[in-house]
Amino acid sequence: MLSPSARFSALALLAIVAPATIVAVLGYVSIRQWEASSELLYREQARDMATMAAEKVEMTLRRAEDDFLDRLQAALRAERSPGRAVDAVLAGSPLVRRLYLVGARGELLYPRAWKESDAAIFGPLVSEPAQRKLERGGQRVVIAENQICLALLTGRGGQPVVVAFVRDDDTLRREILATTLGALESPTIIAVLDREGRTVYSRAPIGDAPRVLSVQFRDALPDWRLAVYQTPGASPRQAVRRQVMFFTGALGALVAVIVAGSVATWRLMRRETEMARLKSDFVANVSHDLKTPLSVIRMFGETLEMGRVTDEGRRQEYYRVITREGERLTRLIDNVLDFSRIEGGRQTYRMTPTSVEPLVRGTLETFAYPLAQQGFKVEVSVAPDLPEVAMDADAVGQALANLIDNAIKYSADDRALTVDARVVDGRLVIAVTDRGLGIAPEEQAKIFEKFYRVGRSDTQGRRGSGVGLALVRHIAEAHGGDVTVESAPGEGSRFSLRLPLGRS
Repeated sequence: MLSPSARFSALALLAIVAPATIVAVLGYVSIRQWEASSELLYREQARDMATMAAEKVEMTLRRAEDDFLDRLQAALRAERSPGRAVDAVLAGSPLVRRLYLVGARGELLYPRAWKESDAAIFGPLVSEPAQRKLERGGQRVVIAENQICLALLTGRGGQPVVVAFVRDDDTLRREILATTLGALESPTIIAVLDREGRTVYSRAPIGDAPRVLSVQFRDALPDWRLAVYQTPGASPRQAVRRQVMFFTGALGALVAVIVAGSVATWRLMRRETEMARLKSDFVANVSHDLKTPLSVIRMFGETLEMGRVTDEGRRQEYYRVITREGERLTRLIDNVLDFSRIEGGRQTYRMTPTSVEPLVRGTLETFAYPLAQQGFKVEVSVAPDLPEVAMDADAVGQALANLIDNAIKYSADDRALTVDARVVDGRLVIAVTDRGLGIAPEEQAKIFEKFYRVGRSDTQGRRGSGVGLALVRHIAEAHGGDVTVESAPGEGSRFSLRLPLGRS
């Protein structure tokens, strides 16, 4: 039978070893989770970079083709028989390998005859029915199967002229792909693949490098993809493993401190570690959210600064994009500042009678560019008899913007968004409905807590600061109302902001 001193020593040893073992296990689990999350973050950053690179390639290609078509249009209007002028334009455009001009009745205007078997390939594309379809479709189209570009211009007498041309692969590779993609700062290997998966261009030899992901080009290069490959030794998993020894040593030092200390010290350190992780996640997520609009503003601003956009309509569209992304950036910063004021108890609201419909439509208008870019179908339904409601218009607009932003962020393949406003049971109800990923019932009460993010795997690639819905709830409660959610996994979500009508 153990003596009292032996039993005390055994209990003391257990009291020290047990928390040390728990911390060791937690450290191992954290490292494994970090390893997995680093893979997700790496893929997300690679996808952002690939999407931006694909858009830049298409923009550069469109700009080169627009310049060619502008010079060709001038040549067609300059002379009654513009053959020599067209020859000169073609000679100065190495991007165009073969060119045909076809009149309104399908007659060949340039050159005098079809080359080889081109009549069988180009003929159906420039027939009268095809011309009418081209007129209805918006003047420009690229046929994916043969990478044939069609455009509709006008001749000297105002008659329509169909332009059909094929790009020169070497010039496309040298002047468009190499110039655009070669300047990107990225440790990955970027390649362009055709519809058969063959490599059209690669910034470096691919070899046995594994493919991380690929994104589809849009109208200018249909059926082509931009692929990102992982360079040897650059795997995030390998990078994490290189840090494991460092963190293992740090973990060992922490265990030694716990062994020499007490259970209270261990609990305090664990709490501080958790708070540090939450703050780190918050800073990382906010930084990511700020980076996206800044990148768009910089890309469009550089394009305008270089004077490469000659069309006034397109220039105005670029200005609108910059303005909308600036508004998005302001909204993100306002979220952070308002959250800081709420945490410090310094947030105040100024209630004034406000018309609901202009507020709803104005807020939705700030999302016009991302909604159009991502192909959302948007429906707005505002009851015609809504009274003015006493509210802080900026705060309620911010809450509505956060709900719309979440609907976009967590959308699935069915990209549809509905915003409706009406009076229900004596309250103004502004609802945002999507058909996105949905939220499990057990997590619906937690999503309005600060820093909380749904823990499912299909949401982890979608970044967020974790304070948006917490702000929505605070704004609703400050107005004497609340916010509710109706959702199911895979069936979308409906968030309802409910405000009293008579609050002053």
